[in-house]
Amino acid sequence: MFGIGFGEGAVLVVLAVIIFGPDQLPKVAAQAGRALRQLRTMANSAKQDLQDGLGPEFADFDIADLNPRRFVTKHLLEDLDELDVQEPVRDEPLLPYGERPPYDPEAT
Repeated sequence: MFGIGFGEGAVLVVLAVIIFGPDQLPKVAAQAGRALRQLRTMANSAKQDLQDGLGPEFADFDIADLNPRRFVTKHLLEDLDELDVQEPVRDEPLLPYGERPPYDPEAT
């Protein structure tokens, strides 16, 4: 979720035990959990307030669509999946290594 591997997580746990001590670590973890829960509640509340403020016209609006990666995926790349795009068929083989392509004076 946060891009932290097992080794990095173990280092963070060891540092937390060293910094806060084994007796204070449960209290700090509980405070961090409460802060994270409050932050999540505030974010959900702000999201709900925004959706309520937009009115019924935007009832199907998803705030996550404002993420640029998701916006591009939804509006540009999903259309490509619907198209039946096929690779072009080559009648002629590719040139062997070192062979020069034919010269067309009318094309230049």
